[in-house]
Amino acid sequence: MEFTEALEPTDFLDPRCPFCADAYGKERPVHPIDTDRVTAKLDEYLSKNDYAAAERHLAYWLAEAEEGRDLRGQFLVRNERIGLFRKLGRGEESLGEAEKTVALAEALGIADELGGATALANQATAMKAFGQAEASLPVFRRALAVYEKSPRPDPFRFAGVCNNYALALADCGEFDEARRMYTRAMKLLGRVEGAEPEIAVTWLNLANLAEAERGLEEAEAEIADCVERAWALLDLPSLPRDGNYAFVCEKCAPTFHYYGYFLWGAELEERARAIYERA
Repeated sequence: MEFTEALEPTDFLDPRCPFCADAYGKERPVHPIDTDRVTAKLDEYLSKNDYAAAERHLAYWLAEAEEGRDLRGQFLVRNERIGLFRKLGRGEESLGEAEKTVALAEALGIADELGGATALANQATAMKAFGQAEASLPVFRRALAVYEKSPRPDPFRFAGVCNNYALALADCGEFDEARRMYTRAMKLLGRVEGAEPEIAVTWLNLANLAEAERGLEEAEAEIADCVERAWALLDLPSLPRDGNYAFVCEKCAPTFHYYGYFLWGAELEERARAIYERA
């Protein structure tokens, strides 16, 4: 069979809907993702220590947010990906997500609000984790400035920024300021019910700070006091044995081993393992 006429686009394309924005060259409407659903499912995966599922989950919802032109959804998902990639040791991806997240905060006009401060703190924490402690300090300070001027900052998040900033300060040899930040973090956490595991982490950070500042032998008594205070908090019977507790136990166990508290370190590892197996 021979075709005697060339096909026109109208011969094989459906007509555009007159009610669609594309028909008039307008931007497509925004379709927000369900952020509560995203964070709830992410928390479920993290409580099971299932990082692979968490990564797939965030990748799916990032694609959905991008398809729906949902900048706030993209901001939330990318913010979570900073920390996930940091935990997985994937520095390039973590730092890349941090840059994109902060850029989204600027585009949304929230860089100087608490949401933007969280993104800045996550960026600074990733920078510190991957060998950029000195460069992270001004980023931490910018985040802290937002928290300090806020009338009602979340004390738990505020304490987290102080703790991570202190870690970067310690890496840079600014021990006095690091100690001040750790003390500030503990005061903030003291206002949060059930924050004993995070206070325990801060005591272990203070043990590491004492060693870095004065050496293992000279700081031995202070280190022992910090480690014992941390254990007393982690061993409280009232603490819920949930995913967060398992994560903290897993995080703290190596420090107990390092300072010679092998039984306590092994006990924390066993508690974390049992919780993850039940999840």
